Amino acid sequence: MSPTRRPTPGTLALVGGGEWREGCRGFDTALLEASGGAEVLVIPAAAAFEQPGKVVDRATAYFKGLGAVVKPINVLNRRDAEAPATADTVRAARFVYLADGSPMHLRSVLKDSALVEAIIGVYQSGGVLAASGAGATVLCDPMVDPRGGAYTVGLGVVANLAVFPYHGTAADHLRERSIDLLPSTATLVGVDEETALLRAPDGSWSVAGAGKVTVYGAEGTTAIAAGSAVDLPV
Repeated sequence: MSPTRRPTPGTLALVGGGEWREGCRGFDTALLEASGGAEVLVIPAAAAFEQPGKVVDRATAYFKGLGAVVKPINVLNRRDAEAPATADTVRAARFVYLADGSPMHLRSVLKDSALVEAIIGVYQSGGVLAASGAGATVLCDPMVDPRGGAYTVGLGVVANLAVFPYHGTAADHLRERSIDLLPSTATLVGVDEETALLRAPDGSWSVAGAGKVTVYGAEGTTAIAAGSAVDLPV
């Protein structure tokens, strides 16, 4: 009997915020190519209280300029996230993008839901999963708590990694608190706006976009520019 083949994860993009702007065009074009298609499923759940329709409109206009079509998944609450038809739609996707907004609301909507299982399934079966700001924070575990910079439980798509978005413009006291409270088993990455920390299917990490990624860990602090590889113990 031949051994069972394990699914190969696809491409993961953890964006530091400021998604769908000029500085993101290069890596978003590469993500579209990696997906093998020209459709992006955009989930505006994190922006449920911040005019999610405008978020979708902005994504639609941006990806049109890249030759792609946006398919909005209008999940705004927990009930929406448990709808079987929505999960089925996501399972058929090759590129899913979690928009920015409130990380705490996004976590409450997604955690242990049918939708998050479908999202993770897309990534684990070789698709592309991108998340900006709140989305990038929530996908990781531990998760930076925006209410004070401490840590809480995230979704764990990437374990032992925490994302601090808007790293270049965030309040100093919040960033310093996240650095001080970092668990010894985890690595903290500060990701600038219009910048992505990318994980390729082979497990390698790199930086793309307009800014840089700053890595905080047991070995000290390292700032890594776009176009460079990142050595992460995850």
